[in-house]
This record gives sequence, C-alpha cells and structure tokens, in this order.
Amino acid sequence: MPNARRFVSLACLAAVVGGPRLALAHEIPSDVTVQIIVAPIVAGGVAGGVAGAVAGAVAPGGSRVQVLVRVPLEAMQDVEWPTFGPGYLDIARADQPLRNAAAVWLSRDIALYENGKRVALELVAARASIPSDRSFASLDSALAHLRAPPLPDGTQLVWQQALLDVQFEGPIESPASAFAIDAKLGRLGMRVVTVVQLAAADGRVRVFEIPGEAGRIELDPRWYHAFARFLTQGFLHILDGTDHLLFLLCLVVPFRRELRALVLIVTAFTVGHSITLIASAYGAAPDALWFPPLVETLIAVSIFYMAVENVVAADAKARLAKTRWALALGFGLVHGFGFSFGLRNTLQLAGDHVLTALLAFNVGIELGQLLVLAALVPALNLVFRFVMAERIGVIVLSVIVGHTAWHWMIERFATLRQFDF
Repeated sequence: MPNARRFVSLACLAAVVGGPRLALAHEIPSDVTVQIIVAPIVAGGVAGGVAGAVAGAVAPGGSRVQVLVRVPLEAMQDVEWPTFGPGYLDIARADQPLRNAAAVWLSRDIALYENGKRVALELVAARASIPSDRSFASLDSALAHLRAPPLPDGTQLVWQQALLDVQFEGPIESPASAFAIDAKLGRLGMRVVTVVQLAAADGRVRVFEIPGEAGRIELDPRWYHAFARFLTQGFLHILDGTDHLLFLLCLVVPFRRELRALVLIVTAFTVGHSITLIASAYGAAPDALWFPPLVETLIAVSIFYMAVENVVAADAKARLAKTRWALALGFGLVHGFGFSFGLRNTLQLAGDHVLTALLAFNVGIELGQLLVLAALVPALNLVFRFVMAERIGVIVLSVIVGHTAWHWMIERFATLRQFDF
C-alpha cells in the first residue's frame, strides 16, 4: 500500500514537471517595442503586391484598411499561455489565447480614425512568431507572413521570446482619407516605443517612432494639423521649462514698467532663439553627445549671469537698458538650442510641414511668454508696492534665482565633464 501511494505521488509529480502546462502571470517588462502597419486598400484590389491580393479577397465591394500589429508576447499580462517542456509555447493550443490577448490588450487600445471618425476594426488573424522574424519590415512581407501557415506543432519557442502578430481590418470611405491613430499601449511595459508605418495606397510610406503615449497622431498630417499640434507643444514647453522662465524673470524684472525696453528685450530674445531653433531643426547644430549637456550648462550660466547683473547694477537701470537687448539676443541663441531638444522626437509628426511646425512651435513659445509676462508684471508691481521696495525686491529675487542657477550650473557642468570632446 505504501508503495502504491509512492508510485501515485511520483506519477503526479512527473505529470506536473514534464507535461503540458500554462505559463503563469509575470512581471511587466522594462522595454517594449510595438510595430504597427496601417494600410488603406483600394477598392477592388487595385493596390499592388500581396496587399492588392488581400484587398481583392476581403474587400470586393468597398475600400478597407489593414492594421497589422506586432508585440512581444511577454507584454501580455495575466494571460495563461499553454506551454510544454521548459517553457516552450504550445502552438497547437495557443490559437485561442493569442486571439484573446489581441482582443484584450490591443483592439481596445488601438484606435484608428478616418477623417476624425473612428474606424470599426475587426480581428482577422493572430499568430505567434519567432523573435528573429523580419516580416514586419514592409506591408507585403507582413501580410504574406500573416497568411502563411502557423508555426509547426512542437516548435521549441520559449514563450517569453515569442512575438504576437495580429491583423485587424475595417471598412473605410476612401484610401485617400486623412488617417490618424491613437495607440494607448503604455500598460504593456515600463517604457514603450511604438513604431507606426503608414503604407499609403499611392505607394508612399511614412514611418513614426512614438515613445510612450502621444495621443492622436495624424499619419499624413495636413499643414493645419502640424500647426495646431506644434503650437500647443510650444506653449506647454515654455510653461514647463523652469530654467527658461527664470531666465525670462531675470531678463525683464528691472524693466517691468518700461514698455519700450521690455518689448525690445523680449523681441531680441525671440529672434535669438528662433534662429537657432530653426537652424537646429535643419541639421545646422552638432549632433555629438556632448552638445545637449553643453547647452544646458550654458543656459544655467545665462540665468546666473543675468541674476548677478541685476544685483550688481541695480542702480544703473539706464545703462542696463542699453545692453540688455544684446544679451537677450545672445543668450536667446543658446536657449533656442535648448528648445530644439524638445522637438527632436516630435518633429517627425509634422510630416511634410516641417517649417510650418517650427513656426507654430515658435508662436506657441511666444504666446506662453506673453502669458507669463501678463501674470508676472502685475504680481511684481504688487510685491514692490506692498511687500518691499523695488530696489530691494529686484536684488532679493535675483539672489534667489542666481542661487538656483548656480547649483544647476555646477550639476550640469559635472555631467558635461563626463564627455570626451
């Protein structure tokens, strides 16, 4: 009897260790790259290649859009994947879990819009792929891959290394429509990068690399799309830029009541940062690794210098007025490079309207500056009227800002020293 119980126990242990099983929930991966291909298909299968063949098969009476998605399988949280052996994905039993994962983790969070109206996408296919597969390099190869037979049963593919390839499809009015996508995929990993490729019906291909969740992205933006997006971005950028705001404070605080001097100084700063912002966007700035920390250090230096000058020359406002605009112009050139760093990852979203985006970004910055000045000048007037005298107030504010800028300067210079020039 004891031998029988021992035999049953060993048999159960062998079944648990060696038999097919389900992969348990796992930790959120740190870095996840998602690939998406959006392909409007001409009605009747006019498009060439595999895309045209698929269009002829699935859309005989109207235009369609294909949305192909590739995501690492391990990014699908709380999905029980069928496995065998030491964690190999059981292809024979994986079809339904793959489709369930696509429905739960992708179809709900990937929204495609045609002329502002959301397209109703339906799940067409889902399959597992090996990590070395390169079929998503183009639309034709991705469609051919999705139409091919699944991996053979018994393929020794570790489930954490597998890829989930999904095909969605939906009706559209015309392949020439304006399409936009909003991929809310941030929950797939700690850091998510979404590479979106628009394969237009006329053969044009446009690629976007989107870090995190950037909201709705126009895949073939018109000029007004670019203008609106970058106007907003410039406005928010200046409001979020503490160093730029402190520089602006030191720049104008002695001249808050002198409109002519104030306009000249702000205009000079605008001209300066506009020159280097546009030049940097068109490749006229160094692309070396040491350049961004150098610019950030110089921005801190500019704030510290302006604060010191406000303290030292507090009684020489007339002399300051003669030189402040030139300093604003010179330091504006430095700050323009700083503004350009905020555009590096997003200028791709302007499509063919780079200059429009740059002008809109500049306008947004100016609107933000005007908003700050509109709030700053009355606030300073109240402080200097009811709290402290103007001369003492300018000195106190400048000392506080200068102290902050000094620490920034030391920290940023320490970072700069780590680079090899």
